Formats: sequence, structure tokens, C-alpha cells
Amino acid sequence: MFTNLSERLTQVLKNLSGRGRLTEENIKDTLRDIRMALLEADVALPVVKHCIEHIQKNAIGTAVMESLSPGQALIKLVHNELINMMGEHCNSLDLSTQPPAVILMAGLQGAGKTTTVAKLARWLQQNQKKTVLVVSTDIYRPAAIQQLETLAKNIDVEFYPSLSTQEPVAIAQAAIQAAKAKLIDVVIVDTAGRLHIDDEMMNEIKQLHNSIQPIETLFVVDSMTGQDAVNTAHAFHAALPLTGIILTKTDGDARGGAALSIRHITGKPIKFMGIGEKIDGLEPFYPDRVASRILGMGDILTLVENAERNIDRAKAEKFAKKIKKGKLFDLEDFRDQLRQISNMGGIMGIMKKLPAAGKLPKAATENINDKSLAEIEAIINSMTPKERRLPTLINGSRKRRIALGSGTDIQAINRLLKQFTHMQKMMKKLTKQGSLLKMMRGLQGKLPPGMMPPL
Repeated sequence: MFTNLSERLTQVLKNLSGRGRLTEENIKDTLRDIRMALLEADVALPVVKHCIEHIQKNAIGTAVMESLSPGQALIKLVHNELINMMGEHCNSLDLSTQPPAVILMAGLQGAGKTTTVAKLARWLQQNQKKTVLVVSTDIYRPAAIQQLETLAKNIDVEFYPSLSTQEPVAIAQAAIQAAKAKLIDVVIVDTAGRLHIDDEMMNEIKQLHNSIQPIETLFVVDSMTGQDAVNTAHAFHAALPLTGIILTKTDGDARGGAALSIRHITGKPIKFMGIGEKIDGLEPFYPDRVASRILGMGDILTLVENAERNIDRAKAEKFAKKIKKGKLFDLEDFRDQLRQISNMGGIMGIMKKLPAAGKLPKAATENINDKSLAEIEAIINSMTPKERRLPTLINGSRKRRIALGSGTDIQAINRLLKQFTHMQKMMKKLTKQGSLLKMMRGLQGKLPPGMMPPL
């Protein structure tokens, strides 16, 4: 998300950073460029006007004009204004009620509402240590009920069955009673979506809301719809007492206009953003971190949190001890490292959260992709356990078998083995030199394409 906006703003503000003096004229030019960047990112016009006026009012003050580094002072103003647009701080879920806490999910069809119900249930399980029951009141689309049931089984949460012949209110009330009987902490109620907003839809969801009185009413919206996302959020806000918004498909949204507009237009906080299709692809929305990403400052805090949540500590400690003892780094170790990267959102997911990632030369980022990881893992999976431990055993006939099993070719096998040999040598040096930085520099150019940016 924000790829285009980030590129534009980073370039605009880069031109300011080295300036020893700012004038009203070059501030005006900079604000014109920022305005164009925001409009091209599909940010709502009233939001753009408010943002530019606010920056201009503060930028022409003495704090910026007489600052020792006026360019940096103006960049800080832009950063602060982006945070203000998106809500200043992270708004967590309010679950402070007699259990079960009921969460009602609303939104249009196709926004990813049912998947988001499962993602939220997973997040509550893992991060809040809550027991969760999910239920679908979408009696118009039986596939939605089946989809939620399948997702619930995959993440091991309670699913309350429903039928298309039942009434939505009766389904939700029965599910809440079942949750009370089982002492479950949270009930998430999925609702019917429509292809557009209509009176029938709004009346049904109003009736459902009145009958179950949820503590949280969350609007799920597809961020890729841009201005339409803002308009539908506003319409739902007029009909329902929304407590928050969840943006979905943010990884496919290069503009980011919805994220920058919704809070200002509706007055309701963005509480989560959905990333990718994986069931754990849901992140709390931190305006300050998102603003830092937009301006190319990275998001190390989220990266660290992802690492803590997804890295298998037992495996990591086992690996560290193995290397410390001087044992050989083998292909099974290599595969484990690739899986850790994948669990953290892949190479691109990590890169986007690193400071100055956007400043890397285009040639350095063109080859950065997660397809190479999938190919390497497929090759390693096609080997026998003995071959993974002792790659020197892999001769011509074994290579042909591995290539056939992994859907690659012998050149890909040779390339991986050559790269792995270099890595193995560097791991040996690590135990002698005790320097991770030296090892990373030594690996430069020897990893598969896209595995590491220039140091």
C-alpha cells in the first residue's frame, strides 16, 4: 500500500532535506507537489484541502523558517499531518463487557468480510488469548456459511452452524446463548453483504444490531476501491453506530487514498488492515507507523513484532547452538530460514518495513521477489533427508530426479548448490570471526536473486 504516494512524497521531501533556507515561494512549490501526490493517490478532496492548509499554516511559522534544518522541520510537519489524517494513535478493540463480547461485522459483498472474520478470530486467539465463536447470518449466500465453517476449522475456533432458512436475528441470538453456555470470550457475527447499498440491507443490519447490541461494530471495506470505500463507509456510518473500520486488500492497493481519507470523513478509527490471503494477515493499524512507511522511514516496530510472533524460537535457538558448536549448516537449516522469512510476510513484506528501502537502486529491487524462495524450497523438498544433510552426494542422476520432482531444471539445481556452498563457507567463518555483519557482507552477491539487498 502507498507505493505510488511514497515514491512521490519521498522525492518531493528529498529535495527539501538539504536546503539551508526555506522561503514562502519554495514552500508553496513543495505544497503544490504534495497536493498533487495526495490527489493522485485518490485521497478525498476535502481531506487534501484540510491537510495542505494545516501544513501551510504551520510551515510559514518561525519554528520552520528559522529552524537550523528547515527542510527536516517541514518533513516532520508532513509526517505529523499524515498521522493526524489517519487518527493519531492505534485504537484497540473494546472488549470490556460481560462475556461474551459481541463483534458485528458489516460491509459490502466482495470486501473480504468472511475471511476477515476468521483473521480477526485468529488475531484474538494469538494476541489477546481469547476464546472465540464465529457465526454467519448470511442467509442469502449458503457458500458464505460453508466458507466460514471451513475457516473456523482451520484456525480451531468454535463455529455456530446456521441455515439459509433461519432468520439472521434468531441465528445471532442463539449463537450468543451458545457462547455463554460454553464460557466463550468473544462472538464474531458475520453479516450478509450486497453488491451495493440498499434499504433492505440497511434495515436488516439495523435490526440485527438492535437485537444483539454488539460492543464493537466494525465496517469491513476493500481499500482498492479508493473513493468508493470512503463513500460506502460514510453511508454505513450514517446507518449504524460504527466503532471502527477494517481495511482489506491493502497489499494490492498502491494508492492508499482510502486509508488517508476514511478517518477524516467518518470520524471513525481504522482498527486493522488486512494484508494478503494468509489467515494471519491482519495487523493493528498504527497511524504513526503507516506515516513513517509512506515517507520511506520504515516500520521497524512492526517488523520486530512480526518476528516475535512468527519466528519459531525453539528452532532458532537450536540453530544458533548448532552453528556455535561448529556443525555444518545444511540444506534443512537453509529451508527453515526461508520458511521464517515467508512467515514474516516474505522478502517484499520485510523490505517494505525497512528504512530507506525505497531509496535502493531500481536494479537492486527488480530481482527481489518471493517466487525465488518458493522455487528453492521446492528443490530442497524434492531431496532426500540424506541429500539435504550431505549435498555433496547429489550427482547427475540425483539432480535429474530432483529437477523432475520440483518442476525446475538442472541449471536451477546447480545454481542453488553453488550458492549454498558459498553460504556454508560463510557460516564457518561466522563461528571463527563472531561477526554477523561480516558474514552478511560476505554473503553479498552469493545469495539467490532477491535474497538480500546491497549492504
